[in-house]
Amino acid sequence: MTETSRRDFLSTVAGVGALGAFPLEEILRDPRPAPRAIPGPALRPDEAIRIGIIGTGGMGTGHVESFVNMNREGKCHVQVVALADVCQSRLAAAKEKAETIQGASSVGTYKSYKELLAQPDIHAVVIASPEHWHQQMAEDAIVAGKDVYIEKPMTLRLAQALRLMKVVEANPERILNVGTQFVMVPSYTAARDMIKQGVIGKPVWSQTSYCRNSKEGEWLYYEIDPQWQPGVNLDWDAWCGPLGKAAWDPQVYARWRRYRKYSTGIIGDLLVHRITPLLWSMDLGWPVRVTASGGHYIDKAMENHDQVNLTIEFENEHTMVVAGSTANEVGLETVIRGHKGNLYVGGRNAIMRPERLYADEMEGEKTIVGEDIGDEQDAHRKRWLECIHTREAPASPVELGAKVMVIVDLATRSMWDRSAFGYDPKTQKVTKL
Repeated sequence: MTETSRRDFLSTVAGVGALGAFPLEEILRDPRPAPRAIPGPALRPDEAIRIGIIGTGGMGTGHVESFVNMNREGKCHVQVVALADVCQSRLAAAKEKAETIQGASSVGTYKSYKELLAQPDIHAVVIASPEHWHQQMAEDAIVAGKDVYIEKPMTLRLAQALRLMKVVEANPERILNVGTQFVMVPSYTAARDMIKQGVIGKPVWSQTSYCRNSKEGEWLYYEIDPQWQPGVNLDWDAWCGPLGKAAWDPQVYARWRRYRKYSTGIIGDLLVHRITPLLWSMDLGWPVRVTASGGHYIDKAMENHDQVNLTIEFENEHTMVVAGSTANEVGLETVIRGHKGNLYVGGRNAIMRPERLYADEMEGEKTIVGEDIGDEQDAHRKRWLECIHTREAPASPVELGAKVMVIVDLATRSMWDRSAFGYDPKTQKVTKL
């Protein structure tokens, strides 16, 4: 990043809470009415689901490959028919990949995602754009009559998540699934069943983490293409979109997760993977108080933190402890602690160990081995496609995504402001505590 562009960038960041400028109270309820969706295209039981993918860099390319390969292998009946991206080189590469695997099938390409949504024969879309675009793209897709698979985190800010939840609830005929694939892991399903049966008593606190390490710095593996030219083969202003215009910077474009304006860093990009299935496995209600601490300990060049530690309290009386790091890979074991027993969760197996005081009343240690579902992300994609046919609720629905975004948003505020933050689900008010 040049010195001039860094000054421009930092002046823009100052408008999103720099130096602890978070309001004492903020009501996030959106007064605008939710729009009504037009009817989606009909889908016969034996027909291939036609999908479009918005955003073909990073995860977008992964989705293109996965969907066309699952179809080729007979795991599902789906066809990638359209792609949208502001970058011509990424768009062309994704088109070539899809058409090579799918055979003679033609894949349409669009510079504007709205042009893709205007195609009447598309049943569903995958949104793999940077998260500052998630809410608007998802809302526009729903209004256009499409079902949606949206990458995590569901949105960049909590207000956007609450708005999206309102739109989805106003259009119950549409399906929105958040790309948090670990809800498919069998051990969490086993843990959920045991908790519902009262095996461990009331869950009082839990712990989990997402920790990894890198020598040079996190997210630097996203390469910068020297051929990128804004206004020639890349629409930079369209990429910036809802956050307003900014000076061109290839570092931000390729590695936006490192920058505070465009991402919540570890909290939104990594920790949601662990928090979501843990939250799904327990009936905790909404998060109501979050405290976060940590800092920039190794990767000083990254604006977002490289070490975070969260304490989350829920309305149904439970405390969750979460650790995240991109400077050390040794994390916490995922454990749900109940008044009568403890659940150790991970992979296919869930292990229940009774508390010492209740050992004589219980059957002793119990291990539940789940089925082998293969790749969790492919299983999550496949479940979404099945829901498009059956119209059943998806594995990771919008309300779960909104609850996770309460944690992400409050933890981000807490990290930057060095204060605890509370959330009232009835008034949708955030308060500095």
